[in-house]
Amino acid sequence: MLQLQLNTGLLEAGTDEAGRGCLAGPVVAAAVILPSNFSNTLLTDSKQLSEKHRNELRIIIEKEAIAYAVSFVYQGEIDRINILRASITAMHRALGLLKVMPEFIVVDGNKFVPYQNIPHQTVVKGDGKYLNIAAASVLAKTYRDAYMLDIHNQFPQYNWQQNKGYPTSEHRRAIHLNGACEHHRHTFKLLPEQLKLDL
Repeated sequence: MLQLQLNTGLLEAGTDEAGRGCLAGPVVAAAVILPSNFSNTLLTDSKQLSEKHRNELRIIIEKEAIAYAVSFVYQGEIDRINILRASITAMHRALGLLKVMPEFIVVDGNKFVPYQNIPHQTVVKGDGKYLNIAAASVLAKTYRDAYMLDIHNQFPQYNWQQNKGYPTSEHRRAIHLNGACEHHRHTFKLLPEQLKLDL
């Protein structure tokens, strides 16, 4: 059973990102402040949930949260500033969009840059420990998946409806056959060396 948040009695925002390891599309971050009476036995790390459950939880989180926000950092900016900075930038932007300013920020992972002098704590695998981070992971994942499904319709050859831009062997084969497109992150290693030699 996940705890609600790290600090009891504080207005605490959980934040997480999705899509950091992808070859295409944005990195998406969410920030969520849950009420002190929030409870949900299904909510956990979005990677452990089915797509159906993630979409059901998104509705619940958006309805019951004190505040939530989602931010996208697209591939062009990722290429300019690197994926770690892009992930933190997305989290900062999501925090900045919250209609309520948190008193504390709890962050999934081990890297963060202070935001507006609000105290924070990084928590490795925090999306499996705290409901507010898990809620942020669900929103980040569902918003990003919906975006990848939308651009899949423009570029069906990469099958983003299935792989969501992650570096699957199928996705890499599609890049090998069709080349990269405007949604790919060109600073990422899109193809292994052995495939590059064949181009």
